Formats: sequence, structure tokens, C-alpha cells
Amino acid sequence: MQRVPATKPPPPPHPTLPLVVAVGALVTILSSLVASRFVLRWLVRYHWPIAAYVLVAAVLGYGPVIAFAVRASRRWGTGRLRDDTGVHFRKIDAGWGPVTWLSCFAAQIALGIIVLLLNIPLKSNTEGIGKLRADRGYVIALLVVAVLVAPIVEEIVFRGLVLRGLLSRMGAVPAVMVQAVLFGSAHIDPVRGAGNIGLVIVLSGVGGVLGGAEYLLRRLGPTMLAHGILNAVALTIVLIVS
Repeated sequence: MQRVPATKPPPPPHPTLPLVVAVGALVTILSSLVASRFVLRWLVRYHWPIAAYVLVAAVLGYGPVIAFAVRASRRWGTGRLRDDTGVHFRKIDAGWGPVTWLSCFAAQIALGIIVLLLNIPLKSNTEGIGKLRADRGYVIALLVVAVLVAPIVEEIVFRGLVLRGLLSRMGAVPAVMVQAVLFGSAHIDPVRGAGNIGLVIVLSGVGGVLGGAEYLLRRLGPTMLAHGILNAVALTIVLIVS
């Protein structure tokens, strides 16, 4: 009698959260980022070290959304923030993280070429950083925020709360695409003007790769590592070349 090969069971459904969580996370992080700009403009009169302003911006920009995530987990989730947002790491993520980063880098290159070929305005969100590299305190604060804080918080928001909220109302592909565009759009800065168009396109590609990785692996460990590497490489290049 011929044996029938065992079939691998399908993965469990991706965890979801109510759509209100996705909307609340977006409103909170965008509002806090905008508010932090106004606060920093007011604080500039005190002539603090640049590093202090970087840290203040991080606290004001990211603190409220983390508070919202904790609140959302208790009200609409299990009360365990790590489980509700997928903040889990495995040993194998030491490999998945760099692989995800390489995929993000490839997406950046591909979309960057398309943007340039179509003459779409593009301005980097790292412009001007190199001019201040002589300030050691600023560089250290910037690296801590960009390589550690931002990847953790932004992954919790976009690939944790937003993606899981969207998955409660739509399929995987549209949910990943929508959160990708929202991730790219969150980096808009009025100072860059039309240059935001190309930047949003490129960063939406990165958001798509990170969202796809989270959906397939069901955790944020690899995407946090990839996001951190991406920011670290970009800042290193800017600080060396500028």
C-alpha cells in the first residue's frame, strides 16, 4: 500500500486587532510628531546642546504612541503588549533580520531607479545630518534614536498595531500595501516640499517588505533588526561621505 506523504499544516490565522487600534495608532503618532516640531521650535530659544533636542524629539514623538499601544493592548487585546503586537525574537531572527534588510535595500534601489527615471522629485530624509557630525553628543543621540528607538517604536506601530488592525477588515495583500503607504507617508516633512513624493514612494517599498516579512513570520523580531540595520547603514554613509 502506497504511503501518502504527510502535508504540512497551514499556518494559523494572523493575529488581528480592531480597526480602531490602527486608526488610533496613526492619529497618535502623527499628532505627536507634529506637536514635537512646535515644541522644539519653542525650546530652541534656550540654546541647549543639539543632542538634548534629539532626545526631546524622540520622547515627544514616540512616547505618546507607546502609551497608546499599552492602552490599546489592555482594552482591545489580551493585555500582553508583546503578544498583541508581535514583539517576539527567535535565534533564527539573527539570520532573518539581515535577509529582510537586504530585501528592503533591494526595494529601495529598484524604486529609487524608477523615481529617477521618471524625474519624480526626491529628497532624502537624512539631508543636513552630515553637517553636524562634529558634534559628538548629537551623533551619539541620533544613532541611539535612529538605530534603537525608531525601529522598535515604528515597527510596533506600523507592523504591529496598524497592520493587525487592517487585517481585521481586509486581506493580507491590501493590508500590507496600505500600511506600507502609510509608513512612507508618515515621513513627509513640509520642508522637503515636492521632494516628499519620491521619498514616500521609496519608503513605501521598504514598508511593504517589512510588512510582508512580519505577515509571513508572524513576529517583529526580524523587521526590528532589519529596520535598525537600514537606519544604521544610511546614517553611517551620510556621516562618512558628508
